[in-house]
Amino acid sequence: MNILAPQGPVGVGNATILIDSVVIMLAIVVPTIVAILAFAFWFRHSNTRANYRPDFTYSGRVEMVVWGIPTLTIILLGGVTWIGSHQLDPAKPVEGTGSPVRIQAVSLDWKWLFIYPDQRIATINTLTVPIGAPLQIELTSASVMNAFFVPQLGSMIYSMNGMVSHLNLRADRIGTLQGLSSHFSGDGFPDMKFDVNVVSPIEFPDWVAQAAKNGTELNADTYKKLMAQSTESGKPTFRLTDPRLFEAISTLKIPPQPGPKLFTEAAQTHQGTQDAR
Repeated sequence: MNILAPQGPVGVGNATILIDSVVIMLAIVVPTIVAILAFAFWFRHSNTRANYRPDFTYSGRVEMVVWGIPTLTIILLGGVTWIGSHQLDPAKPVEGTGSPVRIQAVSLDWKWLFIYPDQRIATINTLTVPIGAPLQIELTSASVMNAFFVPQLGSMIYSMNGMVSHLNLRADRIGTLQGLSSHFSGDGFPDMKFDVNVVSPIEFPDWVAQAAKNGTELNADTYKKLMAQSTESGKPTFRLTDPRLFEAISTLKIPPQPGPKLFTEAAQTHQGTQDAR
């Protein structure tokens, strides 16, 4: 999950902003460190050439340096951030080769459900995408707020209950990347990781056919079983029999989960005591 080893255009943009920001901030950090060491050396007790000026109160040159460099740094950082934020707008379409792949992501307690509405399949904790294709991702939450993040592809974005967020990405190298939830959501939060398998455009239809063949049916009833708070060690696939399932989830036609609960008797007793107070 090395953010400085990007595998797509959005990830490259994020890494560039990060590196540029660090370099710009070093314009303050490095001169300040050098000045501290230089002042300490020059005004040491044994240096008889250093002038003792107890009445010194003001210097226009010093003021210009003290205020000018931070002001220029803030202007540069603001420019880099402003330009980068518009160029890397999550909802902005990303160009690519081949047909776009629509993915509907649902954050559950504590797993990720990925729905491919056009291919009529779904997966848990794994994404498979063709190299170079524009990825049009819609995100919502079936419980508490969460965050979707594939560091090497870029653009962390929140998934929230009762609304849909949009994210456009592209993967430019074949291989397996790691994605994760980057927002704490309860006991099973550390296990909310998922693989992103980037395959060739020829392999992608074969994977879709295999997933549809071996997967179990996914509809409103089976989805409600997935909503139960649990972690998923495997990566099951499903045949999507209800193409409007994501719409039902995001519009709350299917009631959301209440969020993380206290399971142990001791925790429930402690919570009851706190509520009584």
